[in-house]
Amino acid sequence: MNFEKAKQFIYRNARPLDLVRWQYLFENGSKEDVLKILASYQNEDGGFGHGLESDSWNPNSTPVQTWAATEIIREIDLNDSDHPIIQKILKYLSSKDAFNGHIWLNTVSSNNLYPHAPWWHDTATPKITYNPTASLIGFIIHYADKESELYARAISLAKEAYAYFKMNFPLDSMHTVACFVELYEDLKESDISIIHLDEYEELLQRQIKYLLTSDPELWAREYVCKPSLFIHSKNSTFYSKNQEVCTLECAFIDKTQQEDGKWEITWKWNEYPEQWNITKNWWKADQIIKNIKFYQTMN
Repeated sequence: MNFEKAKQFIYRNARPLDLVRWQYLFENGSKEDVLKILASYQNEDGGFGHGLESDSWNPNSTPVQTWAATEIIREIDLNDSDHPIIQKILKYLSSKDAFNGHIWLNTVSSNNLYPHAPWWHDTATPKITYNPTASLIGFIIHYADKESELYARAISLAKEAYAYFKMNFPLDSMHTVACFVELYEDLKESDISIIHLDEYEELLQRQIKYLLTSDPELWAREYVCKPSLFIHSKNSTFYSKNQEVCTLECAFIDKTQQEDGKWEITWKWNEYPEQWNITKNWWKADQIIKNIKFYQTMN
């Protein structure tokens, strides 16, 4: 795996946010630089838009783009609950915008007004999914004031989410399961007894085994489930039972890096070719960051 070529691709092609993510993770860069650029995607209502989730160019606040911001907050390990970005996110989630009383909506109608991938197209009958709701619940439990109405709502929603998970087990959506993994991790860290965590862990272990594809040939050409979606370090609850496939993914990362430092992506948009040509470079930069982060933490 060629770190220097990956770095060159990032410096030549990444959007500013992903450049400072790279610098923070691999070059002793500043957490404040990441937050400064991340804040430029945040709207007045506290939610995020403007293509933060690169497959949706909607400038308006949406739950999925707000979730994308929480992923970066987790990535840089920002634990200051009073930080303005976090407080504004909690404000957005308190507002019940794009919230139906049980879940935050996976798609919103304004997505359709801007270039977007087909999976973010909003329909008259939106599907019921806990992507990104399960992860947002965990974020609230991690960061919200324990005496707040939002925190109390998150506790109730966590119970609902887990009931849904058990009733619909096993789930077929890897991204929904990744959100349930994040909820599990936040509940475990919070040390609150609202869900039987041993049972939750056992179900997630089985769920991950159900979804994981362990054939590198498929990884190279299809959008399938790899362990890095759920497992981010050797300290993960789910590492020991999936150690072999994590090692296999590291070998895959090492073998499939392209001459210019990137890895090929395995999805595309069906429409908006001009915007897709821009977006796919954003995703290549994001994938470089995630691949190298996974490779380094596993070796």
